[in-house]
Formats: sequence, structure tokens, C-alpha cells
Amino acid sequence: MPERPLSPHLTVYKWTYAMTLSILHRLSGIALCLALIGLIVWLSAAAAGPAAYAAAMSVLASLPFKALIAIALLALCFHFANGLRHLAWDIGWGYERAQARRSAVLVVAAALLATVACVLLLFRAGAGGP
Repeated sequence: MPERPLSPHLTVYKWTYAMTLSILHRLSGIALCLALIGLIVWLSAAAAGPAAYAAAMSVLASLPFKALIAIALLALCFHFANGLRHLAWDIGWGYERAQARRSAVLVVAAALLATVACVLLLFRAGAGGP
């Protein structure tokens, strides 16, 4: 049997923004699945009582975990915005090249703006406190 390339699209097609957003959509879905683990830990600690919650929050409120939360928010905002773009495609809107490019820019801009807004609201002084 002759050797065939595993992914001919990587050698045949020119890299496009659509490929990038497609890969990012998949990666953001994986990131959201991983972030779900953190949410489960947080909720389990809250259900286990005040001592467990305080211990979990001392870790979850650290700078590295805040960075991970910000990344998870970026994944959520991007996945949501790009999902809306895919829903529009499912009903037949936005297939033309100019419209697809415009919607790609809109998705990235909306995801970044929504992430900044969420991070500012979530990490502002006094957020979530008594």
C-alpha cells in the first residue's frame, strides 16, 4: 500500500482565518471542559462547609488561578461568539467571503471585549465579598 499523507489539507491548502477560528473553537471547547473541573472543585468545597470553602478559596484566589480563570473566561466568550457565528451559518447567513471575514473580526473583537468586561467585573475590589 503506498504511503499517503495523514493530513493533505495542511500541504495543499493555504492557511486561512477560517481554519484558525475553527481550531480555536475546538480548543476553547476543550478549555471549557477543563475549567469545569475547577468549577466542580469550587462547588464541592462550598458544599463541604466553611472550612473547606476557605481552604479552596485561598488557592483559587491566588494570582495563577486568577490567570486561569481569565483564560477560561476568554474561552467561554470566544466559544459563545463563534457558536453564534456557526448558528448564523446553519441558517444560511454569512457564507460570502466578505461577510465571513467581517464576522470573524466581529467574533474576535466581541470575545476580547466581553472577556475584559467579565474580568474587570469579577476581579474588581470587593467583588463577591461581604
